Amino acid sequence: MASLLLTRLSLHSLRSSLSGCRHVSKVAPQAQMEWDYDGPCMKTAVPGPSSMERLKQLGEIQNVDAINFFCNYEESRGNYLVDVDGNRMLDVYTQISSIPIGYNHPALHKLMADPNNLSTFVNRPALGILPPGNFADKLAESLLSVAPSGMTRVQTMACGSCSNENAYKAMFIAYRNKERGPGGPTQEDISSCMINQEPGCPDLTILSFMGGFHGRTMGCLATTHSKAIHKLDIPSLDWPIAPFPRLQYPLEEFTRENAAEEARCLEEVEDLIVQWRQKGRPVAGIVVEPIQAEGGDNHASADFFKSLHSIARKHGCAFHVDEVQTGGGATGKFWAHEHWGTDDPADIVSFSKKLLTGGYYHKNDLQADKGYRIFNTWMGDPSKNLFLVEVLNVIRRENLLEEVTRSGKALLQGLYALQEQYPGLLSRARGQGTFCAIDIRDDPTRSKILLKARDKGVLLGGCGERSIRFRPALIFKEYHVALFLNIFNDVLAEFK
Repeated sequence: MASLLLTRLSLHSLRSSLSGCRHVSKVAPQAQMEWDYDGPCMKTAVPGPSSMERLKQLGEIQNVDAINFFCNYEESRGNYLVDVDGNRMLDVYTQISSIPIGYNHPALHKLMADPNNLSTFVNRPALGILPPGNFADKLAESLLSVAPSGMTRVQTMACGSCSNENAYKAMFIAYRNKERGPGGPTQEDISSCMINQEPGCPDLTILSFMGGFHGRTMGCLATTHSKAIHKLDIPSLDWPIAPFPRLQYPLEEFTRENAAEEARCLEEVEDLIVQWRQKGRPVAGIVVEPIQAEGGDNHASADFFKSLHSIARKHGCAFHVDEVQTGGGATGKFWAHEHWGTDDPADIVSFSKKLLTGGYYHKNDLQADKGYRIFNTWMGDPSKNLFLVEVLNVIRRENLLEEVTRSGKALLQGLYALQEQYPGLLSRARGQGTFCAIDIRDDPTRSKILLKARDKGVLLGGCGERSIRFRPALIFKEYHVALFLNIFNDVLAEFK
């Protein structure tokens, strides 16, 4: 049955040896996009000799322990990343979920060639004090055109970490302003904050979840609990940490057990809020991912998130939904929180990655009350808004969210079939859209699978303790799914 399903999903894919390439799987050429390659082409081991030479060179300048290989971005196309040794790989990881419409999309090249855009690319203004004259119009055309329900304000930033860092600041500022009322800060507030003391530096907290990832900067690290390597040796803030539901899969077979698990976690969230208030360290905000990505692609139900928002509202906490990795369409909706089916999803929604720029949307009462309170030199980059406008045009014109839904269904069905075929190796296939993952029996085996897949021309990423996560671009179509499943099946067969 599993083999039959994989055969159907393969769309009659065939084996071939490409000229100058080692053996790879390949789909029928008539399926490909004009500017996409027709399949992987592996010429050397990865990393190859050119990558190794550059690794040695860069290693004399900075730490290179995390580098996989060096890339030839000029030759990369669509869903394929090419390295400096000429290896062409199907990229199902996309720079940690950050490439929305593939490599070297013609629409973005056309944008770069337009002389009317030169000033935006050449000049990077300090947006907080000297923005360009068309900045509000460009935000309306880009970020505000996809704003979460109920939000009309957006603060741009450079990346996901600084987006969350400043979102936390906004929650603290709003909380203290409510506490003070119309009087504003006292002289004691002003003087004590300069020496990191109360009341100017209040002992407020943010509640986060075990398994969550919100960034590597100092404030964000206090809410990041996915891997020890992120936090080891770094002083941090003692803030409350709640358990995130550990659901059993397939979801439809464990409805009662999963509901009880979510209820347990919600009860602990509320208990923590009360306990920390009693300790004189109130929870000013709750931060959560719609799907815990770095922590292992951990899901929860729409009812869980809606109940969590209600708890936050009940206790006067801001509710911050971190869509840095889930935002931008990978789940089949532009925002993962849209799957919750509510018109009031959050007080703050942060973003980055597929949106090309960072920042956060927020409700009116989280607007900073004075200039320079939420501030840095650049606060984003107007050129990224230009790119985002064109990315959104491509998403709409090519109906890419519908494409993601179709491809995601094929991908998840294929993972279910492989899971059935290799029960001692794979488990817990899960996902929304193409934002999918599957568990491997142990971490060492996962590492070997990732390397063997790369050697056969497929780039994947790990997450959590033993999961593989799939993060293709929005242009990842059903025939790309079939190609991936064939190669992945070849890899898995070596572990049978």
